[in-house]
Amino acid sequence: MRHGKKFNHLGRKTAHRASMLSNMASSLIIHKRINTTVAKAKALRKYVEPILTKSKADNTNSRRVVFSYLQNKESVTELFNNVAEKIADRPGGYTRIIKTGTRLGDNAEMCMMELVDFNELLITEESSRKAKTRRSRRGGKPKAKVQEDNIQVAEVIEETASEVVKEVEKKPSEAKIEEITEENKSTNAEEEKH
Repeated sequence: MRHGKKFNHLGRKTAHRASMLSNMASSLIIHKRINTTVAKAKALRKYVEPILTKSKADNTNSRRVVFSYLQNKESVTELFNNVAEKIADRPGGYTRIIKTGTRLGDNAEMCMMELVDFNELLITEESSRKAKTRRSRRGGKPKAKVQEDNIQVAEVIEETASEVVKEVEKKPSEAKIEEITEENKSTNAEEEKH
């Protein structure tokens, strides 16, 4: 019985599974993004994240350990030269799984797995947001910080209100609209007479 055993064997023998995960990890490191099934992606996440953590320390031993898992010189070089620099500050969670629907043939759940630090679209959005600060359980935000936030919100509200007022001033009044419509009617009546 397999009560409480969480490991997904993916319908393969041990050697086949290890080889497949090694190849997928190498592809992920080289291409930064791969398309696969959700089950394989979840298994790959458990396989590749410790390897990425190991790559933060660039020494001979860590290179040999990583090579024993990947068995691919190009991916090891890419990992230690390019990827390790970008993930140096991240304390874990190097990969992201985005579900993309189901496969046409067998209806398997498909996903796109990517390295978090290599998605340029999301990196620009995160950099535009301000950095996260730690909050204590007791105090919450400091009073000065709350006041600054309130002032910023008030400034934004004033700006939008002034823009709305400008838009309203730009629109012609109802009286002017009625005059214009009457003039159009009179010109149309004159044209019909001619």
